[in-house]
Amino acid sequence: MRWNSVTFVRGWIFLLLLTGAFAIKVFAQSAEPEATTAIVEKAGTPSAAGSPNATHLSEIPATQPGSSLRLEAGDLVEVGVYNVPELTTKARVSSQGEIYLPLIDYVHVVGLTAEEAEGLIQKRLSDGGFVKNPHVTLFVDQYASQGASVLGEVARPGVYPVPGQQQLFDLISAAGGFTEKAGRSITVTHRAQTDKPITVPLSRNVSDNPESNIPILPGDTIIVRKADLVYVVGDVGRPSGFLMDSGHLTVLQAIAMAGGTTRTANLGGARIIRKGPDGITETSVELKKILRAKAPDVTMQADDILFVPTSAAKAIAGRTFEAAMQAATAASIVAIP
Repeated sequence: MRWNSVTFVRGWIFLLLLTGAFAIKVFAQSAEPEATTAIVEKAGTPSAAGSPNATHLSEIPATQPGSSLRLEAGDLVEVGVYNVPELTTKARVSSQGEIYLPLIDYVHVVGLTAEEAEGLIQKRLSDGGFVKNPHVTLFVDQYASQGASVLGEVARPGVYPVPGQQQLFDLISAAGGFTEKAGRSITVTHRAQTDKPITVPLSRNVSDNPESNIPILPGDTIIVRKADLVYVVGDVGRPSGFLMDSGHLTVLQAIAMAGGTTRTANLGGARIIRKGPDGITETSVELKKILRAKAPDVTMQADDILFVPTSAAKAIAGRTFEAAMQAATAASIVAIP
């Protein structure tokens, strides 16, 4: 009887331990995501790039385009699968736009954001039966282009490093600032949205327009436009090309910037020479009336040439007057005893 009691107690303790172990196992399984690797006897062998096994954009469900950077050839990425450390891989995107991953072969990732690439890899792992309910992370260790291109009217055009996130004016400063021919707008093309360039307006003092100091990321392209010019030539004080700072310039303003007309100018023969899609055209300008406020001022366009000719009669009269003055001066010198 005593043996039976001991046996009964031992059996009861064993049953309690077995029940507790089962409960702990059930709790552990419910607390962790089901990401266990299926039994795989054969690992996929690398297939040639562009083979039927390669994954392309058409295999991933359509997603809304985001503002994240998109992967390009040469980018170095690190792919991990939660709870499956054996599948952690670091790879560089090939010139064909693919990375090779264990089990699932080549995956085409160029043009995808990191989030889209994660979804595509998860789909390949799940559809192939390699991992149940996989959770994939993709981190870009290094972008192929770690810098931004600064082009156009800057002192030192080139590619400048972008460690992390930089602002537009930081890159302009690194490129030596604007040239004297720089315009009042900048075009910024983000690597993530090459089809949507942004035009950033600038004031004469950049600090007056802080909202133009937009973020710049690796791979972006910055182009500083050349300022629009008009040209004033002919019988004026300072023939030259002049900046259209505000994008608006009239004939009177252009004449003033050129130092005005000379006394031999033919004000009635002034004209604007303009090159358009149909060729070169000439438009007469009533400069004499405009100067006397008897005719409306004329707005000029970028690359217009305002030509003020010389009056032949005035030039001859001027030369006659100079000759007479020289003769009078000579006579006065001779008359001196």
